[in-house]
Amino acid sequence: MTLSSNTPHPAASPPDGSHRHAVTPLVRNVQLEHVEPGEILGVGAPRLSWRLIGGAPDFQQHCYEVEFASGGQSSTQRVESRDSVLVAWPFETMASRQNGVVRVRCQARDGRWTAWSDACEVAVGLLESSDWSAQFVTPRTLGGFTDGAPHIFTTFELQEAPAAARLYISAHGIYEPYVNGVRVGKDIFAPGWTAYEKRLRYQSYDVTSHLGEGVNSLGAILGNGWFRGQLVWKGNRLNYGDRLALIAQLELEFPDGSRRMVLSDGSWSALPTGILSDDFYDGECRDMRLPLSIDAARSELVDVLDEDRSRLVARRGPSVRATERKPAVSLMRSPSGRLQADFGQNLVGWVELVVRDRQRGDRIVVRHAEVLEGGELARRPLRSAEATCTYICAGDGEEMLRPSFTYNGFRYIDIAGVDESDVVSVVAVVLGTDLRRIGWMTTSDPRLNRLHENVVWSARGNFLEVPTDCPQRDERLGWTGDIQLFAPTANYLFDSSGFLADWLEDVAAEQWADGSVPFIVPDVLREMRATAAGWGDAAVVVPMSLYLSFGDLGLLRRQYPSMRAWVDKVRALAGEDHIWTTGGPFGDWLDPLAPPDDPARAQADPTVVSTAYFSRSAQLLAEAASRLGLNSDARHYSTMAGEIRASFERHFVAEDGVVRSDCQTVYALALCGNLISDEGRRARAGERLVRLVLDADCTVATGLLGTAVILDALVIAGRPDVALRMLTQTRLPSWLYAVEMGATTMWERWDSMLPDGSVNPGEMTSFNHYANGAVADWMHRRIGGIAPTAPGYRRFEVRPLACFALDHGSARHTSPYGDIAVRWVREDATVEFHVEVPHGTEADVWLPGGSGPIVVGPGQHGWSGLRESA
Repeated sequence: MTLSSNTPHPAASPPDGSHRHAVTPLVRNVQLEHVEPGEILGVGAPRLSWRLIGGAPDFQQHCYEVEFASGGQSSTQRVESRDSVLVAWPFETMASRQNGVVRVRCQARDGRWTAWSDACEVAVGLLESSDWSAQFVTPRTLGGFTDGAPHIFTTFELQEAPAAARLYISAHGIYEPYVNGVRVGKDIFAPGWTAYEKRLRYQSYDVTSHLGEGVNSLGAILGNGWFRGQLVWKGNRLNYGDRLALIAQLELEFPDGSRRMVLSDGSWSALPTGILSDDFYDGECRDMRLPLSIDAARSELVDVLDEDRSRLVARRGPSVRATERKPAVSLMRSPSGRLQADFGQNLVGWVELVVRDRQRGDRIVVRHAEVLEGGELARRPLRSAEATCTYICAGDGEEMLRPSFTYNGFRYIDIAGVDESDVVSVVAVVLGTDLRRIGWMTTSDPRLNRLHENVVWSARGNFLEVPTDCPQRDERLGWTGDIQLFAPTANYLFDSSGFLADWLEDVAAEQWADGSVPFIVPDVLREMRATAAGWGDAAVVVPMSLYLSFGDLGLLRRQYPSMRAWVDKVRALAGEDHIWTTGGPFGDWLDPLAPPDDPARAQADPTVVSTAYFSRSAQLLAEAASRLGLNSDARHYSTMAGEIRASFERHFVAEDGVVRSDCQTVYALALCGNLISDEGRRARAGERLVRLVLDADCTVATGLLGTAVILDALVIAGRPDVALRMLTQTRLPSWLYAVEMGATTMWERWDSMLPDGSVNPGEMTSFNHYANGAVADWMHRRIGGIAPTAPGYRRFEVRPLACFALDHGSARHTSPYGDIAVRWVREDATVEFHVEVPHGTEADVWLPGGSGPIVVGPGQHGWSGLRESA
């Protein structure tokens, strides 16, 4: 073996040995909790995070100072610590409505100080139910499901413009807020979807610039949303109640220091609007002849609802917003003559259609679909979802038509009621929870790049308020099994820390008293109480994945009772032998050999699958307990995990290494779960897995649970080359089959579209499901080469395994400590290798052809002339 390195030497020290003149890093990205700067906080003692960027790589934070200015006073606290991620608030707990700014600077052990960071705004929300004086109000007669979207409003007079004005607002249903007829904020579908009976989010907006002297108006249009609209199947409405309602509290401060509140109460009014009907699944009907107005003569009074305001909570992460605009790439006629638009990308959102020269009262109908079949929209996969928007034109020259209270998953639309010549523009507005992108990768294989981009687009589309399974048909639900598989991928690609932390609060809120975890969260299938291996395990797996990615020990502490309750529930079900025989009903869901109409009929024995997951969750719980200092629990669950592993091997693994049901999934779970202790049997099990994969010509023969671990299992078996062959296989079933078929998102089934271009005949067929995109986690770790080994990437591994199978690869991830980057290029038989390590971290770098890791600290590192073997 030959190995050479051109690792740069650390910057030379000054002649006197001091570092006073060395360039110090900059303190950047100061953040409170997981919220965006300026957004309200739901706690009075928020944790702080920041990053050190640039400067000398030898700068190691020894202590930091935090300056907090509020109410005309400021104070500074010094803390001796190397920590910079989610550190404790060093001041007194803030009160509701308190605001200010915070700055941070850091010092190295040799005395060097960084400059102060930029100021980060601090705004505390309403922390107690007693902070709310407003009431929930609902239209008296206009609020029926068939009455369309009501506008609830009030008017009030001001003697002068306020110096400050902040609106706190929420709803039963979803809302668009308006002040003086102007839309407030950029949030869409607020207040979002939570376990409404237990948690209802509120939003807050600075509306100072919207108000002035004289008569002002405040109100919101209410849509059905998740509260009252269809969920799951046709006719399944009114899941949380039959009356839409608004709560609004406008708090004003005037130049002389006086204060005033404008509160939703029985004096408010309600009006009908031009939104005649709205539903997430079916679409929206909008009469453009009826603009938003304040018309006292047509309005009616509201009723006040007696609602528990202690349910109102601030959100932990970003809202749903418009994140991108994609103009249609073509406008064409279908074989039947329908006008169609293709946006070139399967996406989630709505269409902005601008038309001209329409007559007053003309109807324009827009239908959505993900794919074409025979040149027409393939709408059968939508099942009962109509996915249709209807507009009645005002006839005012050019008109922009778009909905407010619906969304669709689509690449194609057809438009009835207008000719091409009267279409000014057709633009798809991409909607989703506005998560910050933090992870990228690329390779020399454009097919793998497209696969990775498909994973990104499926996450963008399905991360809409909750992590849904699909965004298009009558099933846009927070299935726990899907996110359990996908969480590591999501956490690499996006800052999902607040988004998933918020969702996990609902997991705990919806969990049954006996520890059972619903199949979907929020739970609208309340009668389906059965436990499911791989689905309920999300209560344990997702918190631990978040902890590893973002270092949030507080989240682990908050979720620990939920995690423990799940494992204890399974322990009771499994009995004394620790074999879980009742872990249905899904098993290794969507095995490619299962019949289209029976996706649970997998090759893998469901008891093997369930017991493997039981072992995994018990071990993860033991690790969580250890991290939290719960030593007795850590010992208890570690012992339990060991007993499960021993029982698994005793019951399911033969002397020759054959695992019961002898299919790819059971070997993958056994190897990745360290469920075979005997070295000989483990080696033979690995050999058997490799043989099964090779006999299948490296096509996929696993359902969802096996697919997430199959490539790692092949690496454990010593055959990363077979893993890469499986990843790059294009024959059905394979990841790249869909890419070859033109997919721009991940499919639910390997053959959602058949080779002849027809749609799979199964009733359950989606072209935007992220679950099988969990393979991107393997790509990030084994092609890009980046994997966390300590919480928050404080220590990470760099170990790409594909350097001698691809021409080049690169990956970049913005960790809580800063940017991690890996780049490698192969030329002939050698590899050039580069790694970037952020301040406050260190990396174990496994060089291609090397025998062990090299530990490197912050800075840029490079090697060349690396060879695979002697």
